[in-house]
Amino acid sequence: MTTSTTTEAGVGARLYPVPDWYDAEALLGPDERAVLARLRDFLDTEAKPLLADYWERGEFPEQLAGPLIDLNLMEPFDAPARGIYHGFRIFELARTDASLATWYTAQAGLFRTAIRVGASEEQQREWMPGVIDFSLKGVFSLTEPEHGSDIAGGLATTARFEGNPDGGTGPGSGTWILEGAKRWIGGASTADVLCVFARDVADGQVKGFLVDRNAPGVIVEKIHGKASLRMMQNAHITLAGVRVPESMRLHNVDSFKDVAAMLRAMRSDVAWIATGIQAGAFEAALAYVKERQQFGRTLASFQLVQEKLARMLGNLTASLSLVVRLNEQQSQGSYRDQDSALAKMQTSLMMRETVALAREVVGGNGITLAADVARFHADAEAVYSYEGTHEINALIVGRALTGESAFTH
Repeated sequence: MTTSTTTEAGVGARLYPVPDWYDAEALLGPDERAVLARLRDFLDTEAKPLLADYWERGEFPEQLAGPLIDLNLMEPFDAPARGIYHGFRIFELARTDASLATWYTAQAGLFRTAIRVGASEEQQREWMPGVIDFSLKGVFSLTEPEHGSDIAGGLATTARFEGNPDGGTGPGSGTWILEGAKRWIGGASTADVLCVFARDVADGQVKGFLVDRNAPGVIVEKIHGKASLRMMQNAHITLAGVRVPESMRLHNVDSFKDVAAMLRAMRSDVAWIATGIQAGAFEAALAYVKERQQFGRTLASFQLVQEKLARMLGNLTASLSLVVRLNEQQSQGSYRDQDSALAKMQTSLMMRETVALAREVVGGNGITLAADVARFHADAEAVYSYEGTHEINALIVGRALTGESAFTH
């Protein structure tokens, strides 16, 4: 297996020699590593110097958005990008900052998957180019103020169809009226469209719509007071009599089963984020203990510190092995609920321990933003819960194991 990466400057060292202990990076091709190296350079030089300040202020560094989009990370090759590249792109973003990874995957993962799975072929031809180049920015709007884990049966936002006054019934005719609210929608304030899921009052089934963020009746409010993912701008969205043309309905979404197919694909992205967060926290902690002196020695020379470093690396290596294998399965067309649920559940569980150990070995400085680990430690709590809590994902796996559903009804 090769252990080098090709960059614009030529052949250099591996991108992840320490956090990628078993060299999963070797599965990447030279062109893929070159794109990731360019992303690494941007993140190190342009993003990292801003993170602590913007995290503390609870604001997103908007000046990074344009240059990050200009890197053309979503589909940078002549042929469609491979899944392993997409995974390591998320890993690289998350090992720098969870909000940056969440912001990018809101478009490249959540919104793109909604279009890929939920839109008709004609709609995809119209919308997908704009999704890829960010000229059509969208967000995935599913969670509601009173419904998160129980969203499948509890989704309360409604959609009521009205035919055209002239009686037209052809494709694209008629209008939908949306009423309800969505919550925790990241990036909504800067999106062009909101991908809203609502229950059709006529048949009780869930359908999807692309809603103009500036349409009459749409109110987007920033959620304040967060202690995690502070840079990510999450929103509460109110939909009051919002009119959406039939042409903007996702024509392949006819029930929550279609939404579940999207979630099945997207949970793997969150597992990559959880893995990348571990890498960032581990690397920050390792760098700190190599420099910090106590009792006339570096912290890295103490047995108990080395044991914690080894546990962190074990968690990270196990997580990376999980997401790489899941990626291989999905690249072969196998998208099972229990597989993505297991990966999200376990990587998030290990992430929680890893960031706690990272904060621990850094000591009192571990609660300051200067040492980086505090940011990873706090942000991990949000990732632990979103895209399915630990309990929900465990029940999905348990159902597959036993053939019995333990979900409440």
